Amino acid sequence: MKCTNCQHNESKVVDSRSAQTGTSIRRRRECLGCGFRFTTYEYILPTPAMVLKKNGLQEEYDRKKLINSFHLACKKRPVSEEDIFKSIKIIEDKLSKLSIIEVDSREIGELVIEELKKLDKIAFVRFASVYREFQDIGEFQAHIDDLSN
Repeated sequence: MKCTNCQHNESKVVDSRSAQTGTSIRRRRECLGCGFRFTTYEYILPTPAMVLKKNGLQEEYDRKKLINSFHLACKKRPVSEEDIFKSIKIIEDKLSKLSIIEVDSREIGELVIEELKKLDKIAFVRFASVYREFQDIGEFQAHIDDLSN
């Protein structure tokens, strides 16, 4: 496991415990190069789904992309890592219940929007504006009005 501080390839596990109702393992690691401590999570993934992109190409589902989307939308917002990972878990549970091998990227995007709307209104508008490719201020206003109702 690469250190997030110095990129050294070796680390040791200093603590390991069950997380998120037993569906993952949280590990605290210490870099053997610089001594920096960081956290990793280990998850059981159901059969990897293929994601059908807007351009028609397929790619394997990548949880990191979902995490990055949440972090970008929630940047400098009062949203905890725990809340982000709970939302991601909800999305992945919904996807696994679909029992399909291929899922449309638009469906994943709508699930992200649904979860962000519950987590943080600003993060929701940020993500929606990029994801839905807002063209003018009227589209922003429509989403803001929707939040008020």
